[in-house]
Amino acid sequence: MRASCVLLAALAVLAAYYVYIPLPGSVSDPWKLMLLDATFRSAQQVSNLIHSLGLSHHLLALNFIIVSFGKKSAHSSARVKVTDTAFDGVEVRVFEGPPKPEEPLKRSIVYIHGGGWALASAKIRYYDELCTAMAEELNAVIVSIELVPKVYFPAQIHDVVRATKYFLQPEVLHKYSVDPGRIGISGDSAGGNLAAALGQQFTQDANLKDKLKVQALIYPVLQALDFNTPSYQQNVNTPILPRYVMVKYWVDYFKGNYDFVQAMVVNNHTSLDVEEAVALRARLNWTSLLPPSLTKDYKPVVQTTGNARIVREIPQLLDARSAPLIADQKVLQHLPKTYILTCEHDVLRDDGIMYAKRLESAGVEVTLDHFEDGFHGCMIFTSWPTNFDVGIRTRNSYIKWLDQNL
Repeated sequence: MRASCVLLAALAVLAAYYVYIPLPGSVSDPWKLMLLDATFRSAQQVSNLIHSLGLSHHLLALNFIIVSFGKKSAHSSARVKVTDTAFDGVEVRVFEGPPKPEEPLKRSIVYIHGGGWALASAKIRYYDELCTAMAEELNAVIVSIELVPKVYFPAQIHDVVRATKYFLQPEVLHKYSVDPGRIGISGDSAGGNLAAALGQQFTQDANLKDKLKVQALIYPVLQALDFNTPSYQQNVNTPILPRYVMVKYWVDYFKGNYDFVQAMVVNNHTSLDVEEAVALRARLNWTSLLPPSLTKDYKPVVQTTGNARIVREIPQLLDARSAPLIADQKVLQHLPKTYILTCEHDVLRDDGIMYAKRLESAGVEVTLDHFEDGFHGCMIFTSWPTNFDVGIRTRNSYIKWLDQNL
């Protein structure tokens, strides 16, 4: 009996040691976040083990775990019709909200889910619930695009562009009773990256230039040149997106060499001797783009000499289609009214804030919505058991902005 008690106590201590991580006092629901992070870390470790045994790619294994525990069928309610279909060969889930008697045509959002360009699904519970709420509260049609796992840059962008172009056809808009003048694009995390890239591509196409009324980007990932912005330094190990994990997502997205990850963490891929990166640095110079309240005492990490081989083998790192923050000013000035949501406890905080500043400088109307107690991914965590107070507040603020501006 005594041995069993000692064993249970030892297991409890080990579990507490695994779960506990130091968190800032201002983060929302810290113990719940620790448990969520421990669950995700466990899934990552299992998928890494599967990868090391040669049984499957780690992202495919991790995505299998995520989707297996959270997939939801297309279930309609009394107020929202939900259907799975395909737009030009791209899988989408369409949410049709209730019509307003005084408005025969509905507004619409094309939504792109997050997950490091390879994880999650438009069909998991978190995104199904988000898009259902958007459709109902906005009386809108929400087109949620399904991203295919283990598809590399730029294939994901091509899928998003194809599906959106298909939806914008007059006959398709008529089928869903959508007002062609009230359509926006949106996405969170890697989905925010793809939404930003889509918006920029549309501004450069004469036939699509004025098709989008708004863009709404939720804690978007927007650049891979500097992994030592103040938010990357401040949140280096903050759940649920530590810096090392974000850099690995980039390498996976480009089908790059994992041997480069550690060098990229210290900015060796954009050192002063990498000529291709020098001209782009000014476009994400955080010492001028961020306010002193965020730069604090952090110092830029600029290596004199680095590893030029990284950019030679992964030139996509410097492509504005993957890193919308580094786009030319003349591209930015044609973008629609923009909403950007950022979280204090997120490595990507400064990506969003710098993009807002660059857009404002280009003459774009921007709303920057910052949450001091937010963490990466929080907006989809609104229902039990992963319901966070900041998740509910971020979702409400996001939908409120869309209601007022779309």
